[in-house]
Amino acid sequence: MRIALKFAYDGRKFHGYARQPKLKTIEGEIIKSLIKHGFIEDTKESCIRSASRTDKGVSALSNVIAFNTDSSKERIFQEMKEDLTDVLVYGIKDVEPDFFPRYAKQRTYRYYLKNENLEIDRVLSAAASFAGEYNFSNFARTEEFKDPVRIIDNIIITNQDDFFIMDFYAQTFLWNQVRRIVLAIQKVGIGKIEKEQIIEALHNPNKKVDFGLAPAEPLILRYIVYDFEFEYDKKLLNSLKDFEKNIVSSF
Repeated sequence: MRIALKFAYDGRKFHGYARQPKLKTIEGEIIKSLIKHGFIEDTKESCIRSASRTDKGVSALSNVIAFNTDSSKERIFQEMKEDLTDVLVYGIKDVEPDFFPRYAKQRTYRYYLKNENLEIDRVLSAAASFAGEYNFSNFARTEEFKDPVRIIDNIIITNQDDFFIMDFYAQTFLWNQVRRIVLAIQKVGIGKIEKEQIIEALHNPNKKVDFGLAPAEPLILRYIVYDFEFEYDKKLLNSLKDFEKNIVSSF
């Protein structure tokens, strides 16, 4: 049987998502708990896979991990909810044997950008430049053998209190893509660069430009969508708004 868990975490409490020797990571804590309760014996045999390997400091309200197990779904859900203190496990689903959580229908990342001398019209105009299909080599940490072409479905920006809340919608994102886009938009918003420089960098990916990398902490993976629904602990699901508020309160 293959099981998928949906969970949230405050990324500032960990050294990133992926397992690292002698460091506290999200994936490491989940795997440690799964092994401790006998739900899996090792990561290779259980074919553990994650939806998104967020960077150090990045939080999530909706990440997913899947694994093979002989244990009951009910016992796994109960034990994982109780055992993990810094990871909020709130959803579970028995999935197909070949389910790979990275292949989601859509992801949403949210960035809380401090409104410090930003001109809203310049911010909105710059953000609109990124919607669509582009080679994002100038706006990501590219990896060998990984296609840098991605489609951003939409970027929605709302002004709330001291922040521009920036929601990015796409099926997949490249490493550091959102954070590099955010800093480019911020630089347009304060008049440090012009929108035309962004357009030039998008249309000429082989001409290297580095607009910099925004901090990790204001970034949250908010949603991952599949063609099925998870089974939720409704009380924990309803607590996600407060979970997000607690993260944002320190920005």
